[in-house]
Amino acid sequence: MADRIHGVAVDAGSGLAASLRDARGAAADSNDPVTFKRAVLEELGQGATTVLLDAKFGPGLLQSYPEGCARMLAYEADVYKISNADRITILPDDLSLEVFPDLGVEQLKFFMYYAPDDDPDLNARKHRIVEEIGARCRAVGVKFLMEPLVYHRTLEPGSRAYAEVKPDLVTRATETFAADRFQVDVLKVEVPVDLAFVEGFGEPHMSRAQALDAFSRAAEPADGKDLVYLSAGVAFEAFEASLELANEAGVDFSGFMCGRALWSDAVSIFGDAGETRLRAWLRDTGLYRLRRLIKAAA
Repeated sequence: MADRIHGVAVDAGSGLAASLRDARGAAADSNDPVTFKRAVLEELGQGATTVLLDAKFGPGLLQSYPEGCARMLAYEADVYKISNADRITILPDDLSLEVFPDLGVEQLKFFMYYAPDDDPDLNARKHRIVEEIGARCRAVGVKFLMEPLVYHRTLEPGSRAYAEVKPDLVTRATETFAADRFQVDVLKVEVPVDLAFVEGFGEPHMSRAQALDAFSRAAEPADGKDLVYLSAGVAFEAFEASLELANEAGVDFSGFMCGRALWSDAVSIFGDAGETRLRAWLRDTGLYRLRRLIKAAA
């Protein structure tokens, strides 16, 4: 495995902008997303190995990275913007990955919604997109962090039925994109279990032993690729517990990329009290949470 990755993700686009508008109310300003992202970058970046920014605002914030914090940009128009029911990620119009080296950006993150049992022709299209991005990253010397977000056509996330199939979905997506043809350097994957249905955390439909086995089985297909876990919008405590379970299961993972579990509470702080209080919260609670995740992933 490569160096440890303790990443902060603040690449959210239109969804974050809407939340900030709601939180700020009459005080809302078009620059609020930039103000918020810069604060997260400058404050939490002090304790992170990397901070992930979006393609829209990220290029304008590259000079704000703290020393020792690696630059990473998402290569997507908007994490909330996908083509249609096929869930194909739309690439940014005004940012080419070939300029990443000139910007001093060492890492690219790309996500794709992926259902292993979806239409084979659709999945083949998705494979070709990821394969092309991997080849382009390799050609210009940019590290490729790939994030397959699993889904099921008929089962809703958060349901018991979905929780039962999620380990298999994550395992198969990991196996798919670990293949050499995609030239992925780091796999950013979901936690394979829903703690709401795990013994000791929620409804005991899955025993703790079964949960540990799910972590181990889902990570095995990574086959030497660097593996990091994403928080997927869960509460901070749930993500911390998930990292601890991964360690208990003996998973050889490289770290984490965490977004809303770290900073979502700060949206209301910013809305109620402005940037100064936002930064104070990030330096206090935000960095405290980040240090706890680093310990959980150690």
